[in-house]
Amino acid sequence: MAAAVGESSSQNVSDELFQNFYTEVKQIEKRDSVLTSKQQIDRLLRPGSSYFNLNPFEVLQIDPEATDEELKKRFRALSILVHPDKNQDDTDRAQKAFEVVDKAYKLLLEPEQKKRAVDVVLAGKEYVEHMVKQKKKQLKKDGKPQDVEEDDPEMFRQAVYKQTMKLFAELEIKRKEREAKEMHERKRAREEEIEAAEKVKREREWQKNFEESRDGRVDSWRTFQTKGKSKEKKNRSFLKPPKVKMEQRE
Repeated sequence: MAAAVGESSSQNVSDELFQNFYTEVKQIEKRDSVLTSKQQIDRLLRPGSSYFNLNPFEVLQIDPEATDEELKKRFRALSILVHPDKNQDDTDRAQKAFEVVDKAYKLLLEPEQKKRAVDVVLAGKEYVEHMVKQKKKQLKKDGKPQDVEEDDPEMFRQAVYKQTMKLFAELEIKRKEREAKEMHERKRAREEEIEAAEKVKREREWQKNFEESRDGRVDSWRTFQTKGKSKEKKNRSFLKPPKVKMEQRE
């Protein structure tokens, strides 16, 4: 009986080890599968890629702490995989994927841009760590076991990934809003500039027309004045007093 129990226990351990090994193998296969050209193109152009690809480290599948040399090697390997010349049967999508990779690489070559990207990743990690502490604190307060799903390294990584993606998306939305506002302000300023120029043009044309017609107006006025005086002379008549007859004295 004891032997049977021992065999059952060993079998359970063996099954658990096999399951862990199987899970690890599947994870490796999944990781390696995206190294094919088609899988990389699909990954870079999947639905929602406009936000997924905001994180240059995720685009290049490289750690934020990677050296410049590692970054260069990773870019070379990935760019070759998705290059249109290597994907003649899907050149349009390959070209788009290549542009995504190239953009991420060039961004990380700029020290200031890379620092901003690293700061976003660190902020995502710090946020998740803070939330984990808050969860554990609440569980302790409730008298419950302080076990959370983020204790699993893979779950923690996924949580950081989601939060980081959210932060990148929020920054992109703010950038677009700021860009739209600036564009609107530039458009309004341009419209005001055009209106001011049109006003100046109208005033100049009015002044020009006024100057050109001034001599004509003066001549007309002089003519009017002259005719008026002539008419006044013709209409003016002097009444002569009647002659007074001397009364004859008787």
